[in-house]
Amino acid sequence: MRHSSLNAFLSNGAALLAKGPVALIFIEDEIEIDSTLRHHVDLGFRQVVALMPPAFPLAADVARKVIRVDHDVKRAAGFTDVVNRVIAAAPGIWLYYCFNAEYLFFPFCESRTVGELATFHGEERRDAMLTYVIDIYAGDLDRHENAVALEDANLDKSGYYALARNDPDNHNHPKERQLDFYGGLRWRYEEHIPPERRKIDRISLFRAKPGLTLRENHTFSDEEYNTYACPWHNNLTAAVVSFRTAKALKTNPGSTFDIHDFRWHNSAPFEWHSRQLLDLGLMEPGQWF
Repeated sequence: MRHSSLNAFLSNGAALLAKGPVALIFIEDEIEIDSTLRHHVDLGFRQVVALMPPAFPLAADVARKVIRVDHDVKRAAGFTDVVNRVIAAAPGIWLYYCFNAEYLFFPFCESRTVGELATFHGEERRDAMLTYVIDIYAGDLDRHENAVALEDANLDKSGYYALARNDPDNHNHPKERQLDFYGGLRWRYEEHIPPERRKIDRISLFRAKPGLTLRENHTFSDEEYNTYACPWHNNLTAAVVSFRTAKALKTNPGSTFDIHDFRWHNSAPFEWHSRQLLDLGLMEPGQWF
């Protein structure tokens, strides 16, 4: 199914947003479009919406399973505007967003669906889930100049940390149950990353409601949505495994010539399995078994 614009999708595709979870995948370039969409289809999303320029190709098997919306996120409305318009059109529905060459992993995702995940999280009276954006990168940059290679993906197994998130409206006191998380390539190559883009936390999975808006820094207007857990126990968290930072660092003229190998002594091959992320402490199962 294909819609000629975001307006056409929101006008004619209301029935497609009646049940969730719904994945919104923003396609910025032609790298790993099909693998990204297949991965999220396999996770069990009710609908996978690919927002992508009209000229970009899409494999036939993928095109049959996703909703394609002609939209150039780099030239038209940005991702926050799109997400906020979908929030307004789909109150009460669980939504997820990411970009191409990013892959959602959650505890036990090999045997559980994302619908089961959202249902359990909602039963714990949680309307949003913290996800960590975990950088992955090609090991051999001579073979993979854009730093993207599914079969040669590596990640940092340590070097992650959190700082208090101060509230400028409350004398800069730390916000309750909110932290700013850092690590990965954004930490190791911070001289090439603007300060406002160095965080790796993102509220990728959430339940839409009237009046809710997403901000440019991947937080929401409702501060409870930005918390990592409820007051009484730890909650589920997930990970968005992402080539996006590595790809940007190796395609940006200001940084590409300074980087010859992303690997360091704390690199490890990525196994494309939730167990590795759990073992490294990069997501939390909470009370879900």
